[in-house]
Amino acid sequence: MNRRPILVGIAAVSAIACAIAVAAVVGLGQRDAAPTVAYTLLDGTRYSTAQWRGKVVLVNFWATSCTSCVREMPQLAALHDNFKARGFDTLAVSMRYDPPSAVVDFAQTRQLPFGIAIDNTGAIAQGFGDVRVTPTTLLIDKRGDIALRIVGTPDFAALNAQIERLLAAPA
Repeated sequence: MNRRPILVGIAAVSAIACAIAVAAVVGLGQRDAAPTVAYTLLDGTRYSTAQWRGKVVLVNFWATSCTSCVREMPQLAALHDNFKARGFDTLAVSMRYDPPSAVVDFAQTRQLPFGIAIDNTGAIAQGFGDVRVTPTTLLIDKRGDIALRIVGTPDFAALNAQIERLLAAPA
């Protein structure tokens, strides 16, 4: 039996598999740009995501009725406090179904150290890929690209390490 055609076939399949693997790894480096959306914080200050350039920003979509969201808030506050002096910011976006009075009460009683926006129209969630599940956390790099998207409660040790990497990276 002539093994040459079999070996050629195996080599061809291997070459294709390697090419696909290389393409997949190269594709991992591509990131989607964060959307340009305007938002208003609880204190009435208006901002735009366009102002984030040069910073690493954590965006957390949450609701006061979401037990996982409530449970992770102290960890988000700790991340914010730990990194804010190094060009890091946090924006917590409450979902449009969350009563504004509940959001204000939650933020005030817990003295959250970061900005909170009420997405009463759903435009912020829509801009970030139609976020519907809470908690959803995104990390935006210094160039304004989405570096990480987590649906559900994050692994905070891994999130901390990713923030460190993004802060160390050039803008």
